[in-house]
Amino acid sequence: MSICIHHELNRLAAYGLKAGLFEKEDLAFVKNQFLLLLNLDGFENDDEVAAVPEVEISDLEDILKNILDYAVSHNLIGGDGTVYRDLFDTRLMSVMVDRPSNIIRKFNELYAESPKKATDFFYKLSQDSDYIRRYRVCKDLKWVSKTQYGDMDITINLSKPEKDPKAIAAAKLMKQSGYPKCLLCKENEGYAGRVNHPARENHRIIPIELAGEKWGFQYSPYVYYNEHCIVFNYEHTPMLISKKTFQRLLDFVDKFPHYTIGSNADLPIVGGSILTHDHFQGGAYEFPMAKAPVEKEFSVKGYEDVKCGIVKWPMSVIRVSSAKKERLVEFAEHVLEKWRAYTDENAFIFAETDGEKHNTLNPIARRRGSDFELDLVLRNNITTKEHPLGFYHPHAELHHIKKENIGLIEVMGLAILPGRLKTELSELTAALKEGRDISSDESLAKHSDWVAELKQKYDFASLSPDKIDGILKDEIGHVFSKVLEHAGVYKYTEEGKTAFKKFIETL
Repeated sequence: MSICIHHELNRLAAYGLKAGLFEKEDLAFVKNQFLLLLNLDGFENDDEVAAVPEVEISDLEDILKNILDYAVSHNLIGGDGTVYRDLFDTRLMSVMVDRPSNIIRKFNELYAESPKKATDFFYKLSQDSDYIRRYRVCKDLKWVSKTQYGDMDITINLSKPEKDPKAIAAAKLMKQSGYPKCLLCKENEGYAGRVNHPARENHRIIPIELAGEKWGFQYSPYVYYNEHCIVFNYEHTPMLISKKTFQRLLDFVDKFPHYTIGSNADLPIVGGSILTHDHFQGGAYEFPMAKAPVEKEFSVKGYEDVKCGIVKWPMSVIRVSSAKKERLVEFAEHVLEKWRAYTDENAFIFAETDGEKHNTLNPIARRRGSDFELDLVLRNNITTKEHPLGFYHPHAELHHIKKENIGLIEVMGLAILPGRLKTELSELTAALKEGRDISSDESLAKHSDWVAELKQKYDFASLSPDKIDGILKDEIGHVFSKVLEHAGVYKYTEEGKTAFKKFIETL
C-alpha cells in the first residue's frame, strides 16, 4: 500500500494540536517544518495546508510508522533500524514542542497553584511529545508476586529498544565526541543525537533548587513505574553519598510531597548504571519497601527525637522519621559515617580491603503526612573469588533470572528483569506442559536447575498453559526476593538480626 505522505503529515499536525503541543496559529509553520525534514516542496493543494483530520492520541504510533516508512523508502534517514527511526521521528516531534523557557514558565505558574498540577502538566507533555513512548512502555510485562516480605512488583522491560547490528557497527566507527558528557547532562536538552547517543530534541528539563544548588528535573523515557522522574546535578559531577545527599532528597520531597525520591549508591557493583553523574530517581509510586512495616524500633542517644526502626525487608534497612528535616539530615549523616567505617569480620562486613572502601548507602526519602521519612539501606560491594560480581550481589544460581546490578529501583522492591525472559517464559511454559528436557536447549538450559526444583512442587503435565505461566511468574517473584536477600548485608535470619543489632548499638 502506497503512503500518502501529505495526509500523514496532516495527521501528525492534527495529533500535535489535539495533544496541545502547539496552537492553531502555528499550524502552517509546523507543517512547513515537516516538509523541510522530508525534503518536500509543498502540499498538493491549498486545502491540505489548513487540513486538520480527526485523530486520536493513540494514533501516534501508526502515524509515525507511516512517515518513517516513507522516509526510509526515500533514503532520508540513513537506515531502517530502530536507532535511525528513533533519531528521525524525534526530529519530527521536536517541531511541535515548545521552547524550554516557555515550558519552565508554565511549570512554575502551575506549581504556584500546586506541585501536583505542575508535575501532571510536565508528565503529560513528556508523553505527548513522544519523549516517553507510550506505545512501547505499554508492552512491558508487569505482575505482583506474594513473598514473606510482602508483595513484590515484577516487570520485564521491553520498552528500551535494543540497537540493531548495523547501528552498533556504525557507532564503533564514529569518533567519540564527548558531547554531551553523559546521558544525564543538561546539554542533552534539544540534542539531535547520533547512532551512539539517543536523540533528545523533544526532551525538556525543569530547573529546581536543592540544598542551595541548581538541579534538573526530568522524566525517564523508559518509565519503569508511574511518573518515573530523574533529578540530576546541573554539574557533571560523580555520584557521592554525603550529608548534602540527605539535604537534597528531603528538600525535594518538601517541594514535591506527592513524590518519593532516592539515590543509587556511590560505589561500583552496588551503584547505578551512571556513577559519573550525581542523580536521583523518584516518582508518584508507592514501592513495596515503603509498605513494609518496621519490625523493631530503637532509639539512639542524642537523637531521641528521631523515630528509628529496622524494616522487615530482605535487605538491611533503617527507617527514620521526624517532622524536622534538619534532624533527619544530622542523623542520616551519623549513620553514614558509622557505616562507612564499620567492620564486623564475623558477619563478613569489611569497611575496606587493600585501601578499597566497601560500605555505602541507598537513601530513600518520602513524606508521611507532616513528617519526613528516610529509609537508609546498608550496602557493601566486596567481591570474593567465589563471587567475583559481588558477595552482596545475586549469586550465580540466580543469574538465569537476574544477573545485573541491584540498583535503587530493585532495592525498593520493583524488579526490572531483562527482555529475554518474555520469550523464555513462553518457551518454558510449553516445555513444562510437554514434559520436554530443556538441558540441551541453548536458550533455556540456564533454567534447568530451577525447573528441576519446580517439578518437585508442581505436576505441570496436569496444568493448563495459563496456570503454568502464572506459576512461573509467581516463582520469579520468589527468585527476586532471594536476589534481594543476596544483596542484603544482614540476612533475614536470627544470626543476621543479631549482627544487625550489633551495628545499631554502635550508633
